[in-house]
Amino acid sequence: MTAGLEAASRRACYYVMPQAEAGGGGESTVMHAASMMTQLWHGLGWPLVRLVFFVSVGLMVGNFIEALNWTRGAARLAAPLIRAGNLSDAAGASFSMAFFSGVAANTMLAEAYDQGKLNKRELVLANLFNTLPTYFLHLPTVFFLTAPLIKGAALIYVGLTLLAALFRTGCILVLGRLMLTARATGEFVDALAGRKRLTWREALDKAWKRFRKRIRKIVIWMVPIYTLVFLLNRWGVFGWLEHHLTGHLTVLSWLDPRSFGIVVAHVAAEFAAGLAAAGALMQGGTLGYRQVVLALLAGNVLASPVRIFRHQFPYYAGIFNPRLAVELIFYSQTFRVASIVAVGVIYYWLSM
Repeated sequence: MTAGLEAASRRACYYVMPQAEAGGGGESTVMHAASMMTQLWHGLGWPLVRLVFFVSVGLMVGNFIEALNWTRGAARLAAPLIRAGNLSDAAGASFSMAFFSGVAANTMLAEAYDQGKLNKRELVLANLFNTLPTYFLHLPTVFFLTAPLIKGAALIYVGLTLLAALFRTGCILVLGRLMLTARATGEFVDALAGRKRLTWREALDKAWKRFRKRIRKIVIWMVPIYTLVFLLNRWGVFGWLEHHLTGHLTVLSWLDPRSFGIVVAHVAAEFAAGLAAAGALMQGGTLGYRQVVLALLAGNVLASPVRIFRHQFPYYAGIFNPRLAVELIFYSQTFRVASIVAVGVIYYWLSM
């Protein structure tokens, strides 16, 4: 009898344990799926929602300002520079808006281009021209991030990048003077004077209609492009790219070898990572201001290709058509890199 009970007990355990294990495996699978969904939301869903939201807000603000004819007042702020570069009132309004919102500034340029107020040549120049106010828009964040980590070197680094931005602006004014047709003295401010002034309600209705038309394009292009960039990053494509770049640092033989870690951190991660590495090396007395500044400038240049695919292209492709977005990014990044290299070379020789 006892033997029979023991045998029955063993058989029960044989059947029950696999079921329990299967149940445990099912629970583990559910938890794993939940974890994956959480990672997907934090890595892709929420950033994409934020990106679309801020682009949408910028588009709506730009449309509303345009409808209220406030572009004339905004453009007046940049009148001397705009006249010097033979740029239009739309470019001037976008330049002024870029001090507050890069998204709104670019959406204003896109709207003006679609409406025929800007030709492609002026669109490119206006987009490049907006790099100065965009730089000032982010200047407080950059400075207060760099100062605690690299101390006095922050003044040199920020000063050099500011000099590069001013240099780009000067070049754009010269190019505009040479490539664009000069406008009459009063045309810049008075171009919108003849337009009917709308009430707030009328302006809001007009802005909303234009917003609904354009937001479709933003979602159609931005969401899949951003998702593709996210997936490429998860699949290690950007890691391979970063490894390829950082594996050829022999071209930086003019740098102190001890500063290569700053460049690698800047390229492989983000600007803050390069700053953290620089701060640690300075704190330990390994590097001085000169080596840190040159390494950060080199990292800034080498990180440009990764920055384009991770951040700029999804954002630009949501505002402009993809082909035009690629052209604008190419011109802006080439110009930015060239200006940073120029000020870097000058600093390298003057600080020897």
